[in-house]
Amino acid sequence: QVQLVQSGGGLVQTGGSLRLSCAASGATLNDYVMAWFRQGSGKEREFVAFISRSGALISLADSVKGRFTISRDNPKNTAYLQMNSLKPEDTAVYYCAADFSITNPRMRGEYDYWGPGTQVTVSS
Repeated sequence: QVQLVQSGGGLVQTGGSLRLSCAASGATLNDYVMAWFRQGSGKEREFVAFISRSGALISLADSVKGRFTISRDNPKNTAYLQMNSLKPEDTAVYYCAADFSITNPRMRGEYDYWGPGTQVTVSS
């Protein structure tokens, strides 16, 4: 069973960049599709980005298109979320998620495995 360990995050000014990492242990990452979700204070957890096993298929939320990039390095068992041009409304706890196969990559209920979350704060 895969375990997900997150790193990255922190405090950044508006317009800045951060990269989040999600490392898998206990399993081979290329067996899993990966995604990132985020949850702002008082808000529901929302979809941010999805990447297929090979990386050939990517989906991004409209709110982050053109600013965020999802990628994966299967030999390193790690997925990434590169966040550029950050805005205060991007402030949230960010979670990586994984599963063997899913029907709707934007639905958080589809994913069985979750990282612990990492805080991203964007100051204005």
